[in-house]
Amino acid sequence: MEGNESLISALKERALTQTELAERVNDHLIRAGHEGTVGDRTVRNWLTGKTRWPHPPQREALEAVFGCTAEKLGFRPPARRRPSNSPEDPVDRRNFLSAATGTTASVVAPFAGAPPQVGTSDVIRLRQNLDALMELDDTRGGHEGLERAALSGAEEALAKQKLGATQRIRQRLFSVAADYTATAAWSALDARQGGRAATLLRRALYLAGMGQDPVVEMRVWNSYAMLAYQQGEHHEAVDAGRAAQSTAITRRDPFFASLAHARTAIGHSTLGNRQAAIRSLEYAQEALGKASLDDPRPSWMAFFGPAELTAMRAIVLDRIGDSADAEAASHRALSSIPEQFRRNRALATTRLALAQLHQRDIDQACATASNVFELMAGSPIPGRMRSLLGDYYRDLITLAPHAAVAREWGTDTAPNGAEFEPARAGDPSLRPRGPPADSPGFDRCTP
Repeated sequence: MEGNESLISALKERALTQTELAERVNDHLIRAGHEGTVGDRTVRNWLTGKTRWPHPPQREALEAVFGCTAEKLGFRPPARRRPSNSPEDPVDRRNFLSAATGTTASVVAPFAGAPPQVGTSDVIRLRQNLDALMELDDTRGGHEGLERAALSGAEEALAKQKLGATQRIRQRLFSVAADYTATAAWSALDARQGGRAATLLRRALYLAGMGQDPVVEMRVWNSYAMLAYQQGEHHEAVDAGRAAQSTAITRRDPFFASLAHARTAIGHSTLGNRQAAIRSLEYAQEALGKASLDDPRPSWMAFFGPAELTAMRAIVLDRIGDSADAEAASHRALSSIPEQFRRNRALATTRLALAQLHQRDIDQACATASNVFELMAGSPIPGRMRSLLGDYYRDLITLAPHAAVAREWGTDTAPNGAEFEPARAGDPSLRPRGPPADSPGFDRCTP
């Protein structure tokens, strides 16, 4: 029996063992709502050629892992059986042909000009385009062009959904459309366009249901938590964090559970619930310790990991009044956040400046905050970052209204692109040792 050389070559190219391939296929199967039953024996059957055409869910999982069709991986569908040559009753044959004469044209005609069917390769291409948008967001943040591109991708996915070759393909295209729509919602959220974000999140949640995609569902609830904060609905922000915790993907993958717990911790800290915030942070850390950091996950989750959780910890600590610990956490986060996440690094730097400011280290805080503009040089500053810089400037003129460095920071630094409007000095809404007023977090999908 000949081995499957194409699959063997693909496995070697990606430096995967049989066990690792089984784990990745099972991961995709579970996310798609199937049981992850692929083991070493199944993989050996694929490699040896004993299994020439895996079951549809397994084929789709393999295609997702390798980014190409099952045929390119060396699998071949079984040949269709030829019709039986058993003799026919000439009368029955004559009656059938007579009856079919009037309908033959109507049966054949649609196939002659039928639109091309849509399959796995279309889903893969749309996913790859979505990954490119996420890379743009990592660098620049949410903006109108990104939102338009994401909505265009969602529209294309929905158009292809109507032409899907199978129900499973149509379901996957609903999922892709949901992810694109959630990306557009995130872009609006990062630009602090709350009305548009709310409309798009509702649409994304509907499409995630149609696609039976718990990952996008979790993403949407995560973004809802951020939107609730921006709108001043702090109890709803906690509720949205809990909704993210209850999605199916958080029960399957502790990596997602860690993000959901961290989001809830930020909500608790905004309400001043110190113990609840610390407890949620502990849950987030525990879950992340159980997660495999190398498993394949959607591109919008690429930002999350130990560095981001540390940055979120800094947000929580500063809001509950532990500014010295928040400063230390911000330094640790900035030492390990990858360089390509430029927007995230700029937001983490602003958080560091806030923690220093809340300790009354005015000169150092202003120097740190000024670095934000250097990090974002060449790109417009997203609305969420402008708002956070506005928080910083408001706190600055409240805590040190007569300091020369405070006046210089506002007149010399802000014109370089911040475009924020600070509150008046002495604003009674200021809580220097507690939660700053207007930003729930810096990271892309942990609103």
